[in-house]
Amino acid sequence: MMRDDQPHDSDNPAVLDGLASLRRFTPARIALGRSGSGQLTATSLRFLLDHARARDTVHATLDFDSIGRSLRASGWSIVAVRSAAADRAEYLRRPDLGRRLSRTGRLAIDCQQRGADIAIVAADGLSASAIEINLLPLLDHLRRLLSVQGRTIGPLVLVEQGRVAIGDEIGELLDARLVVVLIGERPGLSAADSLGAYMTWQPRIGTMDSSRNCISNIRPAGLSAEDAAAQIVGTIELAFRHAVTGVQLNDLRGTDAIAVVKPRE
Repeated sequence: MMRDDQPHDSDNPAVLDGLASLRRFTPARIALGRSGSGQLTATSLRFLLDHARARDTVHATLDFDSIGRSLRASGWSIVAVRSAAADRAEYLRRPDLGRRLSRTGRLAIDCQQRGADIAIVAADGLSASAIEINLLPLLDHLRRLLSVQGRTIGPLVLVEQGRVAIGDEIGELLDARLVVVLIGERPGLSAADSLGAYMTWQPRIGTMDSSRNCISNIRPAGLSAEDAAAQIVGTIELAFRHAVTGVQLNDLRGTDAIAVVKPRE
């Protein structure tokens, strides 16, 4: 066992320089230094700040009216609904309520045109900032690529207090062949604005999470909106080709039959 008075590798200037250079490639907390056996004051304060930001993100509310106006101005047909969670506090306490539509939300969806290839759902999830920052640019790229593929898209459904599985009920009501749920991901200490995209073939209430494919970390400092759209549409095309998503689709990846995973030019 190393004694406290013995030198540590972290005290070696060469080691410190090498670790510090890694900061160019990751926001992870590395080469932070120390004061005796404890953290530096600056390190501790940065951690507390990032932790507070993550907590604030979870509790923040999304301005759905503003998002809706921007989407309509971009040519999207919008349906705005709520989950069965009455407010943010209940949403955080009761994940099950975030997976189902409110009664009025179900009625609003039920009167929409049915039978499109793809239903797109955008939900605040656990990060309102993820939707505010990433939704519009991602949708612009998605619409262009899906149009090239000849896929029909139903009305864009905006869900307040929604979780991933709410897309199953929406997709079933719209009789869509596949649903894409774009949702704010749980914030971390280095990323509070990350968007996730979940794709489910033949969505139905009660669908297992193992039947979904996910593309995550969609944000300016992670996976760009353009690259994310290409991956999403590539996955969608595989799903339509094999009539499946989730673990079964993952098992098919890498075979000669599905060597091309990007959308056609």
